[in-house]
Order: sequence, then C-alpha cells, then structure tokens
Amino acid sequence: MPEGDTVLQTAARLHEALAGQVLTRSDLRVPRFATADLSGRTVLDVTARGKHLLTRIEGGLTLHSHLRMDGAWRVYAPDERWRGGPGHQIRAILANAEHTAVGYRLPVLELLRTSEEDRAVGHLGPDLLGPDWDPGPALERLLAAPERPLGEALLDQRNLAGIGNVYKCELCFLARVTPWLPVGALPDGALPRLVTLAERLLNANRDRPTRTTTITSELRTPPLLGPRTGTGSGSEAGAGSGAGAGVGSGARAERPRARPAPQPVRVQERLYVYGRARRPCLRCGTPIRLADQDDRPTYWCPGCQSGPTP
Repeated sequence: MPEGDTVLQTAARLHEALAGQVLTRSDLRVPRFATADLSGRTVLDVTARGKHLLTRIEGGLTLHSHLRMDGAWRVYAPDERWRGGPGHQIRAILANAEHTAVGYRLPVLELLRTSEEDRAVGHLGPDLLGPDWDPGPALERLLAAPERPLGEALLDQRNLAGIGNVYKCELCFLARVTPWLPVGALPDGALPRLVTLAERLLNANRDRPTRTTTITSELRTPPLLGPRTGTGSGSEAGAGSGAGAGVGSGARAERPRARPAPQPVRVQERLYVYGRARRPCLRCGTPIRLADQDDRPTYWCPGCQSGPTP
C-alpha cells in the first residue's frame, strides 16, 4: 500500500532512471493527454510531495501522478520484460536510451505547467518527509476539528501529508488510543508527541525495502512436521530389505523415533497491529481486532488502546 515512504522511494527510482536524460518515447494513455508528446524533452527531476509524484520536464511542464491504493511505477532496462500488470492497465510510458518507466493503474495522471503545481498539491499539509517539514502548522490543522476521529484526521492529507492507512493504525497503537477517539479527547501533550513520532517513523523507513514500526518480537512455536523414522540416510535405512538382512540374519528393525518438540523462538514482527487481525498483541497478548473506519480496514488492540470502538 503506497504511503509517504513508498512514494519517496518511487520518486528516487524514477529520478535515477529519468533525470538528466532526453525522452525518446512518451505515451500518456488518458483521454485528455493522449496526444501530448514529450519526446525530445529532458526530464529535470522527479520529486515526491506527500503521496503525490511530480515529474518535471524541460519546457516548464510537470507530469503529476498519484498512486492511491493500487498504482505503481516500474523501471525497466531496454530489453527487459514488463511485469507490472497487463497492458490495458498501463497509463504512462516515459523512456530514454537506458530506461523505460511504466506507470500502471494510475488513478491520477495529468500534465500541467510547473508554475501551476499548486493546483495539484497546494492543498496538502506539511510534508512529513519534505525538507521544509514543520510540525506547527500540522498541529494547528489537526486541532481545528477537535471532534474528528483521530484516524480520519491523520489520513487527511490537508492536515499533514504522507500518512496512509498502515501508519494510521500503527500510530494510534503507539499512542495507546483507538482511531475512533476524537482528536480533542487526547491527553495533554499526546498530539505533539504523536506528530513527532509520525515524522520519525516515516523517516526511519524512507530507505527501507520493508516497512517496520516495531521494536519488539513475538514468541512463536514452529509447527511439528511429523515423526522422524530411522537414524541414518535413505540408503542406509533401506539396507534392511536387501539380501542377508532378512529374519534369519539377526537384524532387528528399529522403531520410529519421535521428533523432539520444537522450542518457541522469537520472531521479529514488522508491524504491531496492521494486518494482524485475531493474532495476539505483541505487548499484551490480546487478539488484535479489525473493523472499517471510513471504508478502510482498521486494526487495534482492545487491551492496549483506550477510546471508543465500533
């Protein structure tokens, strides 16, 4: 699921593949921009703004895209097979002599003047991963609607940009409140700490291939694979069926030996609650619960998190 850290990594890959290179092919497969031809222009840079991608191109143009739930950009070598999905899901192709960037299932794709980028991203709140991150305006925007559920407020990109559903659930768990608790009902000082933690978590994951929010592990017992029979290798175990190994040889068949019970091991979990419905909480052991909030799957621990629930 694309969140601020994922989009930042996507922007870095696109920038490395396209920036400073002349486009040899462009294909925007949306009706409004189907005739636009960017070939012959140099890509200047690719940057992330919250969960939006801005590809700036010579001549004062910006290709704005948003991944939302299922979108993706993939970068391929000239002779590499495209594996991002079927052809009818392709919405954009940008190619130079060394790389081809293919945009799949992009729900937002528009070409606009660079001077008018605010039309696409001007509504966003402070960017948690941006060089100009400022928690002050983010706190002001969150507190402007104290009756709003915390989970919904964190997802509203107008308050602060970059948090998606995974971070929403994880941040609420770390704050020990449910996502349905009104922003104004948070204990004194909790909201500034939560905003600071959000910035720390996203920055900690900005370069990680796998998102991680945990510092604890889970005690887990591996499955028992079944009894162990015999003591030797397959060839040795089969020797008893050959000549000289029958009843009259005095050989004695060995009884199957039970495999020792596996010992519990510590397993590092990547996330505290997201995607862990009905599994034990890493902190208190209570089964994690799952319900929808604003049509999004939302996970919480009823033992660790206080506040209203569905």
